[in-house]
This record gives sequence, C-alpha cells and structure tokens, in this order.
Amino acid sequence: MTRIISANLNGIRSAHTKGFFNWMVQSGADVVCVQEIKAQHADLSDEHKTPGAYTGFFMPAEKKGYSGVGIYSRVAPLRVDYGLDNAEFDAEGRMVTAEFEHMIVASIYFPSGSSGDERQQAKFRFLDHFNGVLDRFEAAKKPVVLCGDWNIAHREIDLKNWKGNLKNSGFLPEERAWIDAVIEQRGWVDTYRALYPAETEGCYTWWSNRGQAYAKNVGWRIDYQMASAALHPTVQAASVYKGEKFSDHAPLIVDYAHDL
Repeated sequence: MTRIISANLNGIRSAHTKGFFNWMVQSGADVVCVQEIKAQHADLSDEHKTPGAYTGFFMPAEKKGYSGVGIYSRVAPLRVDYGLDNAEFDAEGRMVTAEFEHMIVASIYFPSGSSGDERQQAKFRFLDHFNGVLDRFEAAKKPVVLCGDWNIAHREIDLKNWKGNLKNSGFLPEERAWIDAVIEQRGWVDTYRALYPAETEGCYTWWSNRGQAYAKNVGWRIDYQMASAALHPTVQAASVYKGEKFSDHAPLIVDYAHDL
C-alpha cells in the first residue's frame, strides 16, 4: 500500500508554524506533494527540508514569496525532474516529478486566473502546454499520480456556489472541458471521485478567506490526485483532512494498493 498526500501550503513557513510537519510525520504517508511553498532554497531550514524520515525536493519560483512546489518522500527516488520544459512556467516553479521503482509521482501547481485576464490567458497557455506533458506521462512505462492544486473545479458538485461562478476563473466552461478531456478522452482517474462520485460538501479542499467561507463550508474542490488508468482498481481510500487548518487548502489523502 502506498499513501500519497497532496497539500497546497500557502507558504511552507506559515504551514510549519501551524503544525503541518508534525501532522505530516505522523500521517503514514509515503509521499507528500506540496504546492505554493512561497520560499527560495535559502529560506528552507533543515526542518523544512528533512522533517522526520522524509527528504524534500523543491522547485521554487524565481520570484520571491510566490508559487513553488515540492515533494517529500520516505523512500529515495530513482530520479527527480524539475520543471515541465516551458520557460514561462518553469520560472514560476510549477512542477517537480519523482520516479520510484513502481510509480511516478508529480507535484503540480496550476496557475490561477482569478486576478485578471492576463493571468487567465497564462492559465490557458499552461493548459495547452500541459497536454504535451500529459503525452509524456502517458508514454511512461510506470503508472503515474499527478498531485496538486489544479485551480479548476470540475463539476457543479465540486463547489458550493456554482451558479454564481459560471463566468469566473476556476469554473469556466473551457477549463472544465479541459478536465473532461483529461478524464474522458485520455483516461486519467480522478481518484477522489472514483470512490465518491456524488459527494458534495465533504469534497471541498479550498475556501476563500472572505465571508467566513471556511466556517460556513463554502468551498471548492480544486486539489486532485489524478492517476493513470492502471491505478484505478488500486484506489482504496481517499479523504480530505480538516482536523487541523494549516492553510486555506486542506490536504488530500489517497491510499493505493500498489507499491511505490
């Protein structure tokens, strides 16, 4: 069995002060994918880099206090690849990939387009480029798990106020159609939905900091673990952890009956 966690930290140093690493060390996870670390290599202490029995591998953004991703593992990867072969988005630190003996795991932070049209256009460029990234993952000889904040709620049941967000970034028809294609045409498995196809309010992984959204559970499901079709039968459990609040996102935990 392999347990994988995906968590947008909204700042690795902030999440540390809120107890994220204490929880992570006790979580039983084999691999933990983190996004939005908002730190450079020089900002990371030993506690950030090697908590407990884990070793971290990071791709920060060039811009300070922005974006950045990482992967923690208790098992040494065979190799680690940084970036997605795109200068614009590699400068923003949006993907790191670890290959293990029987599986490949990537931590990915998709752009948000909520700040305006310029960033939305960047998000569309990212989605276009990521089609080629998916081609490469699909050509791999090992199953793949793509973890991260995808910044898209797929269906109406994936966010509380879907009617009011039909024209907003994160729930645009083009974005949702892109995820449709990832699942329906390419055959990737939305692991949480594989187990809970109709779950609504318990599925949310992100809440706005406005208007008591967390307290009222006015959330969005935008964090995913998308797995290769071969892993579909191995998905044993999936849950969103809300026992503690480390970030404006909650960790997504998935167990696979497949060796790392």
